[in-house]
Amino acid sequence: QLQLVESGGGLVQPGGSLRLSCAASGATLDYYTIGWFRQAPGKEREGVSCISSSGGSTNYADSVKGRFTISRDNAKNTVYLQMNSLKPEDTAIYYCAAKYGSSCPLSMYYFHSWGQGTQVTVSS
Repeated sequence: QLQLVESGGGLVQPGGSLRLSCAASGATLDYYTIGWFRQAPGKEREGVSCISSSGGSTNYADSVKGRFTISRDNAKNTVYLQMNSLKPEDTAIYYCAAKYGSSCPLSMYYFHSWGQGTQVTVSS
């Protein structure tokens, strides 16, 4: 059974960078599209980015385009989210999730396996 574990969150100043990791166990990620989502207090969970199973297709929310980069290393069974130029509004719990197939939507309803999340706080 696929299990996902996020890491790399923390406290960073505005303008700083973090790299989140989503490590998989119990199954190979080769056949899964992986998405990153976030949820701020009092807000709904929103899609941030996703990467197709082959890595050939990516998708980004408008709010993070040009600042965040998603990548995957199937040999390490890990997906990454590089976050640069962080803003206070990026503060949230970040989750990774997996879905079958190669389509890359930013809607949480397509994803069936979720990690527990990692906190990202952007504050001076």
